[in-house]
Amino acid sequence: MKRKREMETKSEIRSAIEELSVLTKAQPDVNLDLAHIPTKPFLHVCTLVLQVLDKIGPTMAVLRQDIHQNIQRLEILCESDPTKYSNLIEMLKKEESEGNARKGSSCSKAFLWLTRSMDFTVALLQRLVKEPGQNMEQAVQESYNVTLKPRHGWISSAAFKVALKLVPDNKTFISLLMTKDQNHDSLKEDMQTLISLLVPLLEQIHSILRFYRLDRLKSS
Repeated sequence: MKRKREMETKSEIRSAIEELSVLTKAQPDVNLDLAHIPTKPFLHVCTLVLQVLDKIGPTMAVLRQDIHQNIQRLEILCESDPTKYSNLIEMLKKEESEGNARKGSSCSKAFLWLTRSMDFTVALLQRLVKEPGQNMEQAVQESYNVTLKPRHGWISSAAFKVALKLVPDNKTFISLLMTKDQNHDSLKEDMQTLISLLVPLLEQIHSILRFYRLDRLKSS
């Protein structure tokens, strides 16, 4: 019961910070073929990021659905052999050896798009930390332009453009991110901490994605 109450009062950002402390213990290996990305902690962080994006509202519906489906795809694989797939790199190796990594609904592509979704989240948080009063629609658009848009086809880009009109104002979004015991300064501090943990992790993951030649894949 006590743990449940703690979960209710803890923000998604603070929960993500705690989970990332587990992930960041997996130090980058010079040999990317031997790198280690713990599956369950990574997917938990993705779930928490999904909850942050939910605060933006209907605009993120398409992205939210993609993230949820990609998380499920990786969870199913992990459950098929928890020991083997406790490291996401084993999944990349398997699909690469089978020649399926860049095809259809592969787990490798799910991993790729989850990473790109976190790129978007980091870019958005960085803008809100740098310019707290920035117009929310502009912040979301600029973050999308530098992360997801270059990899989206015209269908995905068109859907995002329509949904952008439903973005809440800055004040509403910030208030949704805060817990009852937080103020703007403590939220900003949490956002900066989350960014500082996510950026090096994402850099490591992008190096791995390049190693497996997944980094240039686009959607429809």
